[in-house]
Amino acid sequence: MKNIDLKSASFKDFENISGQDVYATALEFKAYLHFLRENGHLNYRIESLSPVGPEMDLLLPGDHEPTRCVCLVSNDYLGFSQHPKVKAAVIDGVKRYGTGSGASPAIGGHFIYHRQLEKKIAEFYRQTDAILYTTGYTANSATLQCLLHKSDIAIIDMAVHASVREGCLTTNTKTFLHNDLKMLEQVLKASQHAYQTKMVVIDGVYSQDGDLAVMDKIAGLTHQYGAYLVVDDAHGIGVIGNTGRGVIEMYNLFDKVDIITGTFSKALGNIGGYVVATPEIINYLKYQSKQHLFSTTATPAIMGIIKAIELIDEEPEWQAKLWENIIYIKTGLIGLGFDVGNTASAVIPVKVGEIAKTLEAGRLLLKEGIYTNPIMFPAVSVKDSRIRLNIMASHTKSQLDKVLNAFAVIDQKLNISKGIVRSNI
Repeated sequence: MKNIDLKSASFKDFENISGQDVYATALEFKAYLHFLRENGHLNYRIESLSPVGPEMDLLLPGDHEPTRCVCLVSNDYLGFSQHPKVKAAVIDGVKRYGTGSGASPAIGGHFIYHRQLEKKIAEFYRQTDAILYTTGYTANSATLQCLLHKSDIAIIDMAVHASVREGCLTTNTKTFLHNDLKMLEQVLKASQHAYQTKMVVIDGVYSQDGDLAVMDKIAGLTHQYGAYLVVDDAHGIGVIGNTGRGVIEMYNLFDKVDIITGTFSKALGNIGGYVVATPEIINYLKYQSKQHLFSTTATPAIMGIIKAIELIDEEPEWQAKLWENIIYIKTGLIGLGFDVGNTASAVIPVKVGEIAKTLEAGRLLLKEGIYTNPIMFPAVSVKDSRIRLNIMASHTKSQLDKVLNAFAVIDQKLNISKGIVRSNI
């Protein structure tokens, strides 16, 4: 058995233990989960007893009664999963069409509500064509697997989502340091004449640091060297841009991004993924992307997504309220001396560093009634563990004050902050 220090271990250590088959590895991983649970550090797969919202009732390990906590783990940024008009659209869809679609899209599972949603999300990005996937993860992985092969290359920002990395397993890849334009240009130059199809793949908003791609400069370099630009703006839609159309809108690059991917599971309050591109690429994916072609299509409940997309324009006050909350909590954390990095979105990391201290911070916050995500390697680098906060439009000031007070309390025990500093927001 591999000698793993459980105090500093992460899930990555148990991916492939040399000399052990999968059952032996699973047994060792079970011991690690037991270690985390015994120390109150297993802040994962906690059962929720209430709907998604700014506060949730949680059944914590070992408890028999629910605990009410301020929730900072949800990507439901605008609160649309609970919006009455979105719920009504879902109910109407189920009443009209039932609870399932019954087949994959090519053999009978393509319904009018699928076409309506494809049209709606394409028009949202000022395009004409889109394709739906069952998840946002699959939208990335399946699309890249379909479009890139052994004679091609994906040039990816080192901070992209895991779904992008999985999608690139069957092609050549080069990684450039996060938002590093000089390194990107070097890779593009070296790849310019060596590969058939070249794609630069980035996020709009990066899910762990909450910072934004320098998309205007990346787009310029990408096209200068004959490559295509793919942007996953899952955390940008509904949050960034004057009308919530993401980082692409912020930079006004609707005609410069070749392929847009995203998810309906965050600001749009549902489930599923999408790709927006030229009619030719979308048509190709519909018949060549295996995960789309051989997966049963989404249920009629996705009619709620159509309403959610409309609400971004019809009720912009939700995006405005979200930004009030983002600025309030970010200002408060910086004022307390915490390191929140370069976040410019609804994702706010509180940098801790050590894995063990991060897990203990998660435990102490939960004890204070604050439900957060401790993030560690391999989602981030080994020494860059953090507590990640996802802010929602539906959070109240009193709830956010409770969060700030809790961080002040745990800081006295763990010494995470750098002391009081002046906010420059």
